[in-house]
Amino acid sequence: MQAIVEQFRQQILAASAAGKPLRLRGGGTKDWYGQQFDGEVLDTRAYAGIIDYEPTELVITARCGTPLADIEAALAARNQMLAFEPPHFGPGATVGGVVASALSGPRRASAGALRDFVLGAVLMDGRGERLAFGGQVMKNVAGYDVSRLLAGSLGTLGLILDVSLKVLPLPLREATFRVACAEIAALRMLNEWAGKPLPISASCWHDGVLSVRLSGAEAAVSAALHTLGGELLAPQDAAAFWLAVREQTHAFFAGAGSLWRLSLPPHASAMILTGRQLIEWGGAQRWLKLDADADADADSARHIRQAVAAAGGHATLFRGGDKAVGVFHPLAPAVATIHQRLRQAFDPAGIFNPHRMY
Repeated sequence: MQAIVEQFRQQILAASAAGKPLRLRGGGTKDWYGQQFDGEVLDTRAYAGIIDYEPTELVITARCGTPLADIEAALAARNQMLAFEPPHFGPGATVGGVVASALSGPRRASAGALRDFVLGAVLMDGRGERLAFGGQVMKNVAGYDVSRLLAGSLGTLGLILDVSLKVLPLPLREATFRVACAEIAALRMLNEWAGKPLPISASCWHDGVLSVRLSGAEAAVSAALHTLGGELLAPQDAAAFWLAVREQTHAFFAGAGSLWRLSLPPHASAMILTGRQLIEWGGAQRWLKLDADADADADSARHIRQAVAAAGGHATLFRGGDKAVGVFHPLAPAVATIHQRLRQAFDPAGIFNPHRMY
């Protein structure tokens, strides 16, 4: 593996000397995410494998090119999981891409985001130097925040070589029930339930139906089902539904047109916007699907972002549309300055996915 790391180093040094961009790429399952990016491909897939997995310590360490499916299989064999339920968006997803994109699935509202599970990382910066941050235990705080900065950086700070992630036990029981209700009623119920000791691990409202997943001990799930009622789904149907939501193979996401991700306070009221909506995370994540004839142009993007900002959130052009409007919600000036300084410190030549975030 050292030979592969040295190849990475030489490729980075050559690109830095020539001032040419590098395109950090694993399985390529999220190439569409973020702004357009180009450059010579640095393929991470050869640098793969689980370095260390200690189930009793609830931590797994793996190389960046390790397939996400391999990690999930190893964890499932010991009745454990990545609690943030990262989407694959394709069979080749790697753990490096998972961390770089920082996308979380249906369980995020109850378990936490990917960033909350990053314990440590080894990074190769624009000078070809290996930098280690964090560790393999929650108590280790040296470099802890730096390793978390890599979550969602889209490779703009450097090449993530290794990463240590906290894992959790699989729940003893899961059950999903459905309730027919309007959007406002669904948001009201979700907010009321959030203030109660209920084992809710996922929620999804779409087209007049609220689906809620319960996870935990047998007694806790049974008691919640008795209290909340609703139509109980067969286990196989429930598993297929949450997988479709996580991987965006659900019918809502199909078809032409742009897909917006709206991040809002859970208590925010219904958003009156053109298009269809699907609501997750107790109201904190809302997907807005525009038809092709109402696709994202500068005016519609401005209207969406103004409406979401007025409600206390921000909007991301997740898929499709015209990326010229800006994929990500504009950063506050102070935050943008900090981010630029970080990029300059880790990548002085500006070679790592230079246009990915802007």
